[in-house]
Amino acid sequence: MDAIGLIGIRDTPLSVDEVLRAVDDRGAGGTALFVGTVRDHDHDRPVTRLSYSAHPSAERELRAVAEKIATDFPVRGLAAVHRVGDLEIGDLAVVVAVSCAHRGEAFEACRRLIDDVKSQVPIWKNQLFADGTAEWVGAC
Repeated sequence: MDAIGLIGIRDTPLSVDEVLRAVDDRGAGGTALFVGTVRDHDHDRPVTRLSYSAHPSAERELRAVAEKIATDFPVRGLAAVHRVGDLEIGDLAVVVAVSCAHRGEAFEACRRLIDDVKSQVPIWKNQLFADGTAEWVGAC
C-alpha cells in the first residue's frame, strides 16, 4: 500500500477535510495534523499579506520529503499540500497530516514532515508589511 495519499503545490485554497480524508486508514489509531496559516505579524511588524512562490521542482521535492518520512516512520497515511500565490491574513498556507497505528508515532512523523517541508522544499514567501515594505523569506 502506498501510504502517500496526497501531495500538492496549489494556487487554490487548501482543505483540511481533503487532507484528513487522504490519510484515513482503518489501521491508524492516531492522526496528527498541522495547519500553517498566514498571521498578521512577523517579529512585531504588522503583516498585511503574503505571496508564496515555488521553484518548478517544489512538488517533486515535496514528494521526496514525504517518501523519506514514510520510510522512516510506520506511516499508514500521509498528505502534504502547500499554497502558492497571494494569500490574505488567516488563509491556510500549508496543511500536512500523518496517520500511524499509535499517536506518538503520528505526532513525531507529522512534526518531522512539516519541519522538512519548511527546510527542504523550495518555496519562498514575500511578506508585505503595513508600512509598505516587503521581505523575502526562503525555505532553503
